[in-house]
Amino acid sequence: MTEDSFSDGGRYLDPERAIAHAMALAADGADAIDLGGAASNPGAAPVEPEVEQRRLAPVVAHLRRHGVAVSVDSFHPATQRWALAEGVAFVNDTRGFPDPSIYAALAASAVRLVVMHAVQPTGKADRTTLADPATIYDRVEAFFAARLAALESAGIARERCIVDPGMGLFLGGTAPSIAILRRLGDLRRRFGLPVLVSVSRKSILRDLTGRAAGERGPSTLAAELFAARQGVDWLRTHDVRALRDALAVTAALGDR
Repeated sequence: MTEDSFSDGGRYLDPERAIAHAMALAADGADAIDLGGAASNPGAAPVEPEVEQRRLAPVVAHLRRHGVAVSVDSFHPATQRWALAEGVAFVNDTRGFPDPSIYAALAASAVRLVVMHAVQPTGKADRTTLADPATIYDRVEAFFAARLAALESAGIARERCIVDPGMGLFLGGTAPSIAILRRLGDLRRRFGLPVLVSVSRKSILRDLTGRAAGERGPSTLAAELFAARQGVDWLRTHDVRALRDALAVTAALGDR
């Protein structure tokens, strides 16, 4: 629900359109709907928490009334506190919850936390912060070790956390993203926690195929199925129906 998200900016600013799209995703089999009121791509304009919450409010309320699990994607502590009060199931932070001021509120709730790693210290991605594919796994592992320890020390149960290594610009480029995709199983074994991957329509796919965001459906699905074979628990996708169908066929065929 933004003006400038990289793949659908402006399409769902109207609450009724956002609700219709969210309900369609739920009908297609989404386990939860991840809602964002502020974009995090390099060209996105800053959004104040009050505006973010105003965009989110009617959609969160509608989904909650209809029994749909809601995830709120925000790195603003004020919006995270608002989301807790609204009874969402997940809070998703692209900075990985670095602000201790929110920890007490998180500890007092039952919400699941999507703890995302990013090479940038702020909530937005950029094109200038690069990473070495040879060392990116160690960097991601060290980040999660430190962040999970901080959350646990604040009284937040470890099993409430889901780790997201980031992808694309959040990982400092295409080569580091490929390196992490190849080691998702290692990441899951290292921390013993669910892993979430969000590769849908990301810049890595543009670099590999040359396709625009709206034309990355096939490459998205290929990357998502690869991640599924590595044992990830959550896939954050734009096309739920395609992913559900592909996973069903993959499961039926089995591995030989």
